[in-house]
Amino acid sequence: MSRLRLAFMGSPDFAVPALRALHAAGHEIAAVYTQPPRPSGRGQKETPCPVHRTALELGLKVRNPVRLRRDAEAQAEFAALDLDAAVVAAYGLILPAAMLQAPRRGCLNIHASLLPRWRGAGPIQAAILEGDAETGITIMQMEEGLDTGPMLLAGRVPIGPRDGTPAIHDALAAMGGALILRALAENPTPVPQPEQGVTYAPKLSKADGRLDWTQDAAALDRRVRALNPWPGTYFEHQGETLRVLEAEPVQNAPAAEPGTLLDDAALVACGQGALRLRVLQRAGRGALPAEAFLRGYALPAGTRLG
Repeated sequence: MSRLRLAFMGSPDFAVPALRALHAAGHEIAAVYTQPPRPSGRGQKETPCPVHRTALELGLKVRNPVRLRRDAEAQAEFAALDLDAAVVAAYGLILPAAMLQAPRRGCLNIHASLLPRWRGAGPIQAAILEGDAETGITIMQMEEGLDTGPMLLAGRVPIGPRDGTPAIHDALAAMGGALILRALAENPTPVPQPEQGVTYAPKLSKADGRLDWTQDAAALDRRVRALNPWPGTYFEHQGETLRVLEAEPVQNAPAAEPGTLLDDAALVACGQGALRLRVLQRAGRGALPAEAFLRGYALPAGTRLG
């Protein structure tokens, strides 16, 4: 593989395997762009993101511009790097046209879906929420539209019936590192995305995690698997927010008003079927298996959950 002069642009854990792969392959990484350090923890100490920390570990130069689209100086600094290509993975800032066009081979994005399905901010969670049988990584040539650029390479990952976001995230992150090396080495011909089958994965918020017991138990199970660890799934009971970290659908359960506990072991009636709550957590406490949780928090049969 020929040695290329690159910039790497990413922020969260998802992007770390790709950065490590590019560095290990011997590419010259002229600069690493990440989101600026943010206040974190009880002391609200300024904390660098995972890619920033990894770049420092590898001895790479890090840049943290707050914005790019209206920052002529940042755009000029990027152009002055004289890059063969830029690799982008969950960076968090929109790149203006001048930056997309500055590297000789443009900007290549590691996107966590099989485009054109699940363009947008939350593709892993969206695939699980919708019950997709598989997802994957697409290496895409970036353009100004939202994940609309032509495709270079793709790899597939099955979504098992009990898989959640952490397992799929880690599989896709590792695949992204391998595929970006191939894309840079093989320089495949870009293929336009199909016009049919386009879907969008919106940015998630805490409100998306509230469990609506009128929904089908299988859909609620997918929500729990998709939205943990963040933003997390929860319900309200007696003015307290209780998180559900693991659950399992039960189809052959007695019919009851949705939200009603059907037994003393956290089986909740849903719009169709029931959901067995497996791991629960109170605010400020550790997560516990339901059996241990219920020894210290009463949720008897017949209770209605909010």
